Amino acid sequence: MTRSDSGIVRAILGPTNTGKTHLAIERMCAHSSGVIGFPLRLLAREVYDRVVKLKGEKSVALVTGEERIVPPQARYVLCTAESMPIPNAEAPPGDPGDLPRDFAFAAIDEAQLGIDPERGHVFTDRMLHARGREETLILGSETLRPIVRELLPEAEIVTRPRFSTLSYGGSCKLARLPARSAVVAFSAEQVYALAEMLRRFKGGAAVVMGALSPATRNAQVELFQRGEVDYLVATDAIGMGLNMDVKHVAFAGLSKFDGRRSRRLHIPEMAQIAGRAGRHQTDGTFGTLSLGGEDAPDFSEEEIHAIEGHHFRPLDNMYWRNADLDFDDVPSLIASLEIKPDEGMLRSAPLSIDLAVLKQLAEDPSISGRTGECVRRLWSCCGLPDFRKVGPHHHARMVRRIYSYIGEGGHISQDWFNAEVTRLDRVQGDIETLADRLAGIRSWAYIAQRSDWLANPARWAERTREVEARLSDALHLALTQRFVDRRTSMLVRDIGAKGADALPVTVSAEGEVMVGPEPIGHLAGFDFIVDPTAKAGEKRLLLAAAERRLGEELSRRAQALIDAPDTAFALMEDGERIGVAWDGVMLAKLAPGRSLTEPAVRTVRALDRLSAPQRAALRARLETWVDRQIERHLGPLRQLAEAATDAKMPGAVRALAAMLADAGGVLPRKSLASAISGLDKPDRSQLHKLRVRLGPLDVYIATLLKPGAQEWRGVLFAVREGKPLPTLPVAGAALLSGDVDPAGARLAFRRVRDKWLRIDMADRLAAHAMKAKGAGGDPLDVALATSLGLDDKDVARLMNDVGFVPGKAGYEWRGRVKKKRRPPQKRRAQAPRPGNAFADALKDLKR
Repeated sequence: MTRSDSGIVRAILGPTNTGKTHLAIERMCAHSSGVIGFPLRLLAREVYDRVVKLKGEKSVALVTGEERIVPPQARYVLCTAESMPIPNAEAPPGDPGDLPRDFAFAAIDEAQLGIDPERGHVFTDRMLHARGREETLILGSETLRPIVRELLPEAEIVTRPRFSTLSYGGSCKLARLPARSAVVAFSAEQVYALAEMLRRFKGGAAVVMGALSPATRNAQVELFQRGEVDYLVATDAIGMGLNMDVKHVAFAGLSKFDGRRSRRLHIPEMAQIAGRAGRHQTDGTFGTLSLGGEDAPDFSEEEIHAIEGHHFRPLDNMYWRNADLDFDDVPSLIASLEIKPDEGMLRSAPLSIDLAVLKQLAEDPSISGRTGECVRRLWSCCGLPDFRKVGPHHHARMVRRIYSYIGEGGHISQDWFNAEVTRLDRVQGDIETLADRLAGIRSWAYIAQRSDWLANPARWAERTREVEARLSDALHLALTQRFVDRRTSMLVRDIGAKGADALPVTVSAEGEVMVGPEPIGHLAGFDFIVDPTAKAGEKRLLLAAAERRLGEELSRRAQALIDAPDTAFALMEDGERIGVAWDGVMLAKLAPGRSLTEPAVRTVRALDRLSAPQRAALRARLETWVDRQIERHLGPLRQLAEAATDAKMPGAVRALAAMLADAGGVLPRKSLASAISGLDKPDRSQLHKLRVRLGPLDVYIATLLKPGAQEWRGVLFAVREGKPLPTLPVAGAALLSGDVDPAGARLAFRRVRDKWLRIDMADRLAAHAMKAKGAGGDPLDVALATSLGLDDKDVARLMNDVGFVPGKAGYEWRGRVKKKRRPPQKRRAQAPRPGNAFADALKDLKR
């Protein structure tokens, strides 16, 4: 681990509100050039706007994963830690080379994040290697002191005191929350729920989360800063240097899910968030928010003392991952990433998603055998952030497809890129839908910054920026409409004032909710339904009282479902929704996904009442059930879809597989005639391995005609096309009358006049005819046709489709019937026609 000794290195340590970031900006602007790496894209954008005002747009660059503004003469660079250019380091693959890699000044903000399990190794690397020629600042918490002393003995340590006092303000109810307060929650679901409560009780709240785009976040902060709302609901993203006029920070919880488990916040994390209260020399307070119930969060005496006095246990280690990588081949790359650190205060980073995806892709022999530049491209693909938070398994699918395009030096298909961006370019939908689309467009915005991944990156970067801007505006509007309401309901305030907390609420084993001896409603799945006989004035009181105490019951039900066997779940159609149900109650809706066999699973709003970890676990359980059912019934169809994107497959096989997979594994042969004509013998052998039957009439996979496969294909088609579930034929039927549901019949039957004949039965008759054609026998299998119940007209129609027509001695192959060409007829002299004598004479004169 080499470290540059050039220039002065200072570690500026201290709690929040000590002006560390402000100092770094001042010092950078005093130099001829500089770079600062930040923990969040939002913070980098905020500082970029400040520096632009000081130095002008032509001198300042902004570089993040999804955004790149680099003027030709840029001298000052604001970026995320991952995007920070490192002096004397090799440029990453695809770097356009438009940034200098040598700066007079360098700084890394929030360096104590080197202890973060997911991103810590990045901050550690920047702290060790990011250097300015003249000056380097390492900004962080006081807990970083022993790390700096050990790893950077040449660094000067400067401690800065907090400008204002931070004190504990105790616990308070939502109705008594002081103005200019920020409520901090640890899941999007809880943020939305609290914002809704503040709208009802206090007239409105702004919402800030790390997943928001800078435009949406800035617009929401402006609502708060201008005083249009007095309350802010946010995730712990506000702890990373986002400065607002907050006087009090209320914790809605003191635990969070860190990606692996739900745990109590560490004291430095509590202090980082609580420190947002008070700005410059204005004192601030922190405390907890009481929402009722026995599990209300509260600080311990030790935690309060540590936060108020900024007394935190020093860090004794930071995460590290080797940055000097071996790209000879994939196993060598993985080995170099897993090299152990040789410093006592450094520890190996946990398995992050980029390495997890790399290991998953390395299981494919066609990928693990790559070498040299192909390995570099593979690693750059694995660096695509999982903005959608779908996990390594699902994220690896997208990475694999990207690598299939660029692995050999090519570019991502513009048609695919355009289709995916267009799919997200819709501003209709609720808050969750818009937030999901924003997360999706961030992936494409990241891809658009890669000059080696796209043939025209500037064009696509502009396109993704436009889509993100539209979605940001739409999300801001949706958040404002939902959570900001000046017309605060006096009725709701009266309900809160009359002691709803004192009502004894119980839930029976059958889900009946009782207030004392009187029933007030019942739980249908996870949805509480108020007794319809209750008066209008009582309903909201009873609903509020009941829902405050439903948490334990909902949690118990959720855990039971998470642990339940697959038999506990079933498909269900509820109006326009098709989804997964439990005990007759819809839990999740199936929505169109990335392909026919990969539908999206969207939980119903009733599950929003669960904690974030439980909701995520339950959704994962439902996704697992859907995935298992599709694999069980439609496994060959999935293999066919995978073959369609497998670069090792011949082009003709991929083309036919793509069309067949998109059609659900069954298509008339005539619709694939051109594709089939291009198949050679190895191609047909490959299709045979995929269980594809190239029948005389239809191309299909026989196992997809089974009742279970028919049902799931019908479900997936209905989900993809937004149509109701088709009525399926009776299981085992071979011939159907014409009055059946055509949508259900088409899944496994072909039309024969006014009847429907199962595809495999039609194939047997057609195959017999084609075999007899070569052997000279009777082309009609009379016994089979009779057993199926086909009449003479049905048989004639089917045989005609195969290529046979009725003849003198049964059916004849019409290809043998040669039409006799008529001999060219001599032009007969036309007999004189009676006509007008004057006209005939005129013709003679003309001659």
